[in-house]
Amino acid sequence: MPILTVRHVTTYRYRQPVSFGEHRMMLRPRDGHDQHLLEARIDISPEPSAFWWVHDVFGNSVGVAQFAGRARELRFESTMLLHHNPVEELDFQLEDHASSLPFSYSTEEMPDLARSIERHHRDPDRVVDRWARGFLRNDGPTGTLELLTAMTRAVKRDFTYIARAVRGIQDPTRTLELGSGTCRDFALLMMEAVRSLGLAARFVSGYIYSPGRDGRTHLGGGFTHAWVRVYLPGAGWVEFDPTNGIVGNRDLISVAVARDPDQAVPLHGRWKGFPDDALGMDVSVHVTAEAPAPRRVPALPCA
Repeated sequence: MPILTVRHVTTYRYRQPVSFGEHRMMLRPRDGHDQHLLEARIDISPEPSAFWWVHDVFGNSVGVAQFAGRARELRFESTMLLHHNPVEELDFQLEDHASSLPFSYSTEEMPDLARSIERHHRDPDRVVDRWARGFLRNDGPTGTLELLTAMTRAVKRDFTYIARAVRGIQDPTRTLELGSGTCRDFALLMMEAVRSLGLAARFVSGYIYSPGRDGRTHLGGGFTHAWVRVYLPGAGWVEFDPTNGIVGNRDLISVAVARDPDQAVPLHGRWKGFPDDALGMDVSVHVTAEAPAPRRVPALPCA
């Protein structure tokens, strides 16, 4: 289980001192069996007049900062240390009825999954539907993991990744038309595609570790990253990263999970000044790893 350190710095610059309204940040990794947060620190300059944490409707940790006074720069530096426990593609155990498509969720699960199955973006010409159904077999049942893996790897193979710093996400039909996009665009496309097949899917915002060895050099490093979770009976919520063709959570550090991308914006807030006062925003993310310290085994007593 490697130990990962994430350092995320966001800096806003202004032509002259401006005042700042409330800012909300989703920067603290989720804690669970697949990743365990060891340390977390957020340094904000200028220092906020008030700061507190809340949990949103999905259980994400959200930091809330309020400010007094004015400044020409607003800087957020988040540093996190966590254990990461990779769950591999072959580790998933699906219930028998969910091993192939189509299948139905249980009556106990449906009330909590229904909004994650609903389509959230219009598809009047059914182009997303047709793209999704292109992964179904014509000669018999399609394996659930087989389809989701094929879709994940098809995005990696067939689409061009283009980083885009500005906020906002392309409509899935536009991503199909262009054949290109960011990790956020690819996550939204796959989320809407699997929803068209009756599966529950959610958007995940977080970070990716790109070790640069063993052939594991991933797209999306240096910024926040995004991918998809799909609910599969027996396995639960399973990670799929279409930008990098990853099935499972290897190298993926989840921070926020939401039904829609607009509910998982890493950092946003308000400022007050003239429109041309804003000089831009700089974002840098560095994820590094260190081997865990060896466990000390107590010496056995002499016979």
